[in-house]
Amino acid sequence: MIVTDLEHAGKQLPSSPAFRKALAFLRRGDLAALPDGRYEIDGERVFAMAQRYETLAQAEPRFEAHRKYIDVQFMAAGSEVIGWAHVSALAVTEVYDAEKDVCFGPVKTGLWTPVRLGAGQLAVLYPEDAHAPRLAAGLPAPVVKVVVKVAV
Repeated sequence: MIVTDLEHAGKQLPSSPAFRKALAFLRRGDLAALPDGRYEIDGERVFAMAQRYETLAQAEPRFEAHRKYIDVQFMAAGSEVIGWAHVSALAVTEVYDAEKDVCFGPVKTGLWTPVRLGAGQLAVLYPEDAHAPRLAAGLPAPVVKVVVKVAV
C-alpha cells in the first residue's frame, strides 16, 4: 500500500505507462464534478470510476481484495478511512469472483490498520492489500472518490 497526496504521487508510484496514465487522469481539474460512472483511460488496462456516497460507521468493516487490478483510490472531496491489512489476514466469506475481480470477508480487530484519506490524497492498493473503503473519518459524511483500476 502507498498513501500520498496527488502532488507527490509521481515520485512514489511505479514509473510505468499505466500509472502515468492513471496520474494524468487524476490531475484533471474537474474530478469532484465528474458524474458517477466509468471513464475509459486505456481500455481494460486502465479505467476510472467516479463515485459519490456517504461514508459508514462500521465496527467490523467488510474487507475486499482484488487479483487482476491495482486500485488507486483518490479522494476528490471529503474524507474517509480505509481499513488496511495484508491479504493473509482476510477471512474470505465471499469467494473470489473472477468476473468482478473481488472477494470479501472480515479481518479481525487488531489485525488491520485504519488509514485516513482527505481531499487530494490517494491510496494505492495492490493485490496483497486487503482493504475496507468507505469508513467514516468521524461522523458519516458525503464524499466524492475516483478509483482508477490499473491492470496488474
